[in-house]
Amino acid sequence: MESIAFFDAKPYDRVWFSRLNKNFDIHYFENRLTQETVSLAQGCSAVIPFVNDDLNATVIQKLYDYGVKIIAMRCSGFNNIDRKAANGKLKIVRVPGYSPYAVAEHAIGMLLCLNRKIHKAYFRTRDFNFSLNGLTGFDLYGKTVGVIGTGKIGQIFIKICQGFGMNVIAYDPYPISNPDFKYSDLDTLFSNSDIISLHCPLTEQSHHIINSESIKKMKDNVFLINTSRGLLIESESLLEGLRSGKISAAALDVYEEETDFFFEDYSDKVKRDMVLSMLLSMPNVLITSHQAFLTTEALHNIAEVTLQNLSDFYSGKELINEVR
Repeated sequence: MESIAFFDAKPYDRVWFSRLNKNFDIHYFENRLTQETVSLAQGCSAVIPFVNDDLNATVIQKLYDYGVKIIAMRCSGFNNIDRKAANGKLKIVRVPGYSPYAVAEHAIGMLLCLNRKIHKAYFRTRDFNFSLNGLTGFDLYGKTVGVIGTGKIGQIFIKICQGFGMNVIAYDPYPISNPDFKYSDLDTLFSNSDIISLHCPLTEQSHHIINSESIKKMKDNVFLINTSRGLLIESESLLEGLRSGKISAAALDVYEEETDFFFEDYSDKVKRDMVLSMLLSMPNVLITSHQAFLTTEALHNIAEVTLQNLSDFYSGKELINEVR
């Protein structure tokens, strides 16, 4: 039975991996995979990392030296892997689509919460304060939403927006065929959207796609949503946009410096990221800790596909989810 090192393991990860695993000896480690913890993979032929693990060239080399043959990411993203260092040494597989509904629905949920001030009302009424002052939102019906990225998640998000009666314009360098929405260039999207939602992967082209220059092109009082990758937004520019009022509100499930904070409890720690702290202090910013994927269905699919990826590798089958 092949031994697998599972990094950054959380209780919700173990539920479905333990339930579905029949073929592997999985060793669960709470530690993230880094240069300091890579030695935990000794004696294993595969590793199962997550989105915030650091698979740099040094880690890749050590994994190879330990006899690890495959990196089975239990997420869709793989920008945290030095693929050049892994080339010819380790196979890389991923879970390309575990539940696009989970992420799209979370994005809509954050928009509704932030727009209608539901998070404020929750705390207010718990203090027996039933005043409506400061809780005014706006109708989503008739508003224009700009969607950057029209993969599976983006398409589902668009369908939900259409259900609300919203107008949709979208941008994607690789547009789908026969869409039931309009594509535009980025400048047109920025200048015409009341709400902008990011659903694109992190690439060299999309890195900091939201920056000081793109924010200047946006409509005044725009709502910004990001449930994709933190590095799509330049945080300092976002902060300035919020301070100036150009950006009316921001809903963020990701943050560009999230690696040191997200998925862990730092409530009793003094260590703080100043930009993140300032964003959290703003009444018009809603931040969740990269939880958009976190549904029962998604966790089941992640475990199922990851285990199937490993089974295919060890049985010599085609790796349909290989990262090349």
